[in-house]
Amino acid sequence: MKNQSKIVLSLGSNLGDRLKTIQLCIDTIHSSIATVVKVSKVYETPSWGFESDPFYNCAVVIHSSKSPQKLLSSLLSLEKKMGRVRKNSQNYEARVIDIDIISVNEEIIETDSLKVPHPEMQNRNFVLYPMSDLNLNWEHPILNKSVSELLSSSSDESNCVVVEKLISPIEKLNVQQLNYIAIEGNIGAGKTTLATKIASDCNAKLVLERFADNPFLPKFYKDQSRYAFPLEMSFLADRYQQLSDDLAQFDLFKDFVVADYHIFKSLIFAKVTLQEDEFRLYKTMFDIIHKEMPKPDLYVYLYQNTERLLENIKKRGRSYEQEIPADYLEKINRGYLDYIKTQTDLNVLVIDVSDLDFVKKQEDYIFLLNEINKKI
Repeated sequence: MKNQSKIVLSLGSNLGDRLKTIQLCIDTIHSSIATVVKVSKVYETPSWGFESDPFYNCAVVIHSSKSPQKLLSSLLSLEKKMGRVRKNSQNYEARVIDIDIISVNEEIIETDSLKVPHPEMQNRNFVLYPMSDLNLNWEHPILNKSVSELLSSSSDESNCVVVEKLISPIEKLNVQQLNYIAIEGNIGAGKTTLATKIASDCNAKLVLERFADNPFLPKFYKDQSRYAFPLEMSFLADRYQQLSDDLAQFDLFKDFVVADYHIFKSLIFAKVTLQEDEFRLYKTMFDIIHKEMPKPDLYVYLYQNTERLLENIKKRGRSYEQEIPADYLEKINRGYLDYIKTQTDLNVLVIDVSDLDFVKKQEDYIFLLNEINKKI
């Protein structure tokens, strides 16, 4: 998955029910365009550059892996849907909604349709006051000034008055009330992508499995019977060591941790790959280790059908995975589902993501967040 950018948008309205319009705009961006992770207070500000009713303005931080141009296109479409009519005139005018991209990380972008940072942001209190609420560790990449420095040196004398405090859609979720979520799934199900995205959006600590470092993995895919036992024992030791080390860094009573695996995945794969006598020996070791591991508050299993798994594996292009047979993936899926049924003391959520694309479709990602939220 492409890394997400941290983008600041400025929202404004001076027609109709301004507060309702601002809130609707935030909610629609979040549900269909990009994840809204922070929202400033709403300010009433005088119209700038023309005579009209005062505006309501706020700033939001969104996370998105879309290109800035594609994001701009989506935001302009939203403006149009909400009733904004952009004219070719250079004169300022009243508008039901105005959405401007103020910054994209600390990048400088100059195209015919988009200039970032917004070239007038340093001269607009209705941008700077809301942006200062966001408490960003951000510096203007051209002027080399923080938001507070830009505000103190601004020549704009217009008065900006706080009229409302809003809560970001991501903060309305109960997800951050948890301390430890483990997200699991078959090979290619998207567990690492989802864990990474949730951790970024919800300001959580991220624990990722270091699977690529296992020297037995490429050998296993070529000769399963010979390398299954050393592979599974190696994975068990690695996962125990890593989870113990990583989780020890955090306070599971205070921190919010999202992991893309849990120790019991070792048992699932071992049961599929090992001979019966090997599995008995393996399970003895596993039971000792499993007792010592903290249990997640919520265990999420992403189910994907075999056809989609094979497509995803092919797309990500790891050479040693390309020969994985379909029946092996089916056995892993059955193994997970059978094992989950036996876990009466584990808070488990199974989500079928076979027809979802939570990377490219914001609606699908929000659906997953809401499903997780219902389980809490």
